[in-house]
Amino acid sequence: MAGIYIHIPFCKQACHYCNFHFSTNLKSKKTIINSIIKEIKLKSKFENEEIETIYFGGGTPTLLSSLETEAILNCIYKYYKVKSESEITIEANPDDITIDRLKFLKKLSFNRLSIGVQSFIDSELKLMNRAHNSNKAIRSVEVSKSVFNNISVDLLYGLPDSNVETLNHNINILLNFDIKHISSYALTLEPKTALEKFIKKGLVELPNDDIVFEQFKHVNRELISNDYINYELSSFAKKNFFSKNNTGYWLRKKYIGIGPSAHSYNGLYRSWNISNNKKYIDQIQSGKLFYKKEILTKVDQYNEYVMTGLRTMWGISINFIENKFGKNFKNHFLKSIKKYIEQKLIHISNGMYITTDSARFLADGIAADLFIIDLSE
Repeated sequence: MAGIYIHIPFCKQACHYCNFHFSTNLKSKKTIINSIIKEIKLKSKFENEEIETIYFGGGTPTLLSSLETEAILNCIYKYYKVKSESEITIEANPDDITIDRLKFLKKLSFNRLSIGVQSFIDSELKLMNRAHNSNKAIRSVEVSKSVFNNISVDLLYGLPDSNVETLNHNINILLNFDIKHISSYALTLEPKTALEKFIKKGLVELPNDDIVFEQFKHVNRELISNDYINYELSSFAKKNFFSKNNTGYWLRKKYIGIGPSAHSYNGLYRSWNISNNKKYIDQIQSGKLFYKKEILTKVDQYNEYVMTGLRTMWGISINFIENKFGKNFKNHFLKSIKKYIEQKLIHISNGMYITTDSARFLADGIAADLFIIDLSE
């Protein structure tokens, strides 16, 4: 078992680019926490594997009180077999970070902190409607470093008016702090967000794909030249600081999702909870598990393997494809991948097909071209 993901569906305010499930109304927080604890207990009846990672995400998990956080974590330890060396991560926004809170989290056994900075530039933070400013962002990293060594920071690129200078400003701050893990994402336009409305009204203009690609390559060059390893499209880490939680997703390990909208995966099917706090509460309090489920066919599993493999430094194993899926799948893959090898977007090492550093940005597009729609054996 790779891990447990806890989705805390609350935020202080709505970021203009985000379409994750959350609420800024905290009235139901206590009931949601009780429901999450109940779901942890209910799902434990069907799981007996060891837990390697625990991840509190959202939303904003640091909006919970210390006692609420402790209650959820204690419940996991009570009902699941958690390995002693497990990675236990909590996401935090800069405006929620205090020295006392961090010390309490570490005492609870959290050993990894993921800070949602996104940028150290005030104009960019204002555009995104973040609750912190640049000074608070810097201070939060500084304070966190005094308590945690294993820290990840989120950075966005591809923002309106962003350029090499703004990228370097953000990167250099993290380099000076010797942050061990950086998650660097391109700003994407999600439906039903404030950003989408701004763009439709002509108030904001995102950079074109070529500019975003150049920014991706710049981030790659700067971080790799400073001893970061780009182990997955958006993930950069110093040696021995890869996120075990993230790596579990990309290597398709099993995980249990707890909380409204949370997803689970057991190798054979994916399931997900309803993205509605009230309905989630009603369903869990009834004492039954309600979720939607998608059975993964052989073709689905192959397509997911290709998609996740191309995003990582480990790539795709031709032997695994043949052994897991059969010769027809292998032949399809070899035929489809050929042009990308010729274009030097893919290289082969010991039977592994791996995207080149600059081509990893194109991984999703390449994967889509390698997908199988229907293949009978």
